[in-house]
Amino acid sequence: MSARILDGKLVASRVKEEVATAVAGLDYIPGLATVLVGDDPASHSYVRGKRRDAEQVGIRSIHHELSHTVAQSALDALIDELNADEEVDGILVQLPLPDGLDAETIIERINPAKDVDGLHPHNLGLLALSRRGLRPCTPSGIMRILDEYDIAVSGVKVVVVGRSFLVGRPLALILSEKGVDATVTMAHSRTRDLAAETTEADILVAAAGSPGLITAEHVKPGATVIDVGVSRTDGGLVGDVDFESVVEIAGAITPVPGGVGPMTRAMLLVNTLRAAEARRI
Repeated sequence: MSARILDGKLVASRVKEEVATAVAGLDYIPGLATVLVGDDPASHSYVRGKRRDAEQVGIRSIHHELSHTVAQSALDALIDELNADEEVDGILVQLPLPDGLDAETIIERINPAKDVDGLHPHNLGLLALSRRGLRPCTPSGIMRILDEYDIAVSGVKVVVVGRSFLVGRPLALILSEKGVDATVTMAHSRTRDLAAETTEADILVAAAGSPGLITAEHVKPGATVIDVGVSRTDGGLVGDVDFESVVEIAGAITPVPGGVGPMTRAMLLVNTLRAAEARRI
């Protein structure tokens, strides 16, 4: 029997409706500043989508596009300007940056109160302490999918394959928080017997950035499989999960595309709204 498909597009549309309703009730217009450096086609496509989403829910899109030859000092100065701009509630710098630019320096330069990607060390530190703050969009989107489809998390075993600060690490922290209460194992490229770990998982999250890494032999029958990976191939976009084999084993699975990706964009809108509200308390 084929797994239930967890439709990220559907859930994202619901999140966008919620944000649009909340924004319509404000007496101000939240502003999201996007910063795009260079001419990478994928980055341009991602930012266009984010700007379109913002405009659809009533958030002002403030866009800055810079050449790949921009100096670090000029990019630093732009971030400083956006930090000081009262009409900007959220700042998103599209990653990766071109060679020669220091992404860590840029992320740390963003005012944590406007860090709608949730990647500033201050916000990641708040997450580690289980305190309120802006949280990374992809992990937040995954949690919303699980909640929307009534997939139990408390007490279950979750294996997260991948340890990046974008997805794997923050997701593991969220899942293990008091009140969420999953038992979390983090696997990665140095894990000795990956299948031995993943076949124990009630929920398996593939976030390693390795196309087709997770096959049927890695999946416990009936498990929920969340595929975070996105890689461009000649055949189009593929995830970290070999969908065709795993869909016959899993109980539920997110597709690529149409799974986690739309949720990441939707949670960016949620973070922008929260940042705008928090700045005006």
